[in-house]
Amino acid sequence: MGKYRLLFRKSVTKDLRGIPKKDVARILRRFDTLSDEPRGPGSEKLSGQERYRVWQGVYRIIYEIRDDVLEVVVVRVGHRRDVYRGS
Repeated sequence: MGKYRLLFRKSVTKDLRGIPKKDVARILRRFDTLSDEPRGPGSEKLSGQERYRVWQGVYRIIYEIRDDVLEVVVVRVGHRRDVYRGS
């Protein structure tokens, strides 16, 4: 299987602004692992949705996988207490 292309919703930039820089660096490294294997260790499918989540410390990355075009779309990044609200 090839490497997936990462796409980001515009709101992800805003999500990352409120996160401390050391945590953002870890989240960015996690993005790299998603492009290699989006259903890798720690990845869970969200019930009732066609989205997945992966943990990075207290933060969650919510994303969609488009297997037909080898794309991963990062939908939202946020603290675990807030990330599921309104998405």
